[in-house]
Amino acid sequence: MTEESKLVEASRRIEAPAGLIFEILANPQRHMDFDGSDMLRGGVFNRPISGVGDTFTMKMYRLGRDYLMLNSVVEFEPDRRIAWEPAPGDVPTAGGDPSKVGIPAGYRWGYILTPDGDDATVVTEVFDCGPEENRQHLLREGGRWINGTNSVLESMTSSLERLEKISTE
Repeated sequence: MTEESKLVEASRRIEAPAGLIFEILANPQRHMDFDGSDMLRGGVFNRPISGVGDTFTMKMYRLGRDYLMLNSVVEFEPDRRIAWEPAPGDVPTAGGDPSKVGIPAGYRWGYILTPDGDDATVVTEVFDCGPEENRQHLLREGGRWINGTNSVLESMTSSLERLEKISTE
């Protein structure tokens, strides 16, 4: 991402080993289980992420409609770091322009795992919304960037709470 990027981060210490948490994060089918935005409707394929360059498609819902997001994995360090860049997965999500389907939208979601003892991990969720024009686009779309970072941060905090619950069951 560029120097103009805007990062939002939320962290939580979870009483579970990094390997277990990473396994959940690397499985798109589990993302709906800990989604704090309530926008995810499930993964399209049932296979875990195995490295940079992998892609996965998520079914989403926002602003009264279903849509698809194509995600390209851009960071992958087992038990430590995972991140992806979303791209519109259908023409309406691409602003009506078929040439923009599959083109990254300029932002990135990810997680950093820092072991804290043998059986605990500090999990940091990171949202990099990219340059200012992305933040303005999210506002126009009624997105998660309302009041600066508040809605994004609230969703991230909720996601980490849910991730803790499923990691410690």
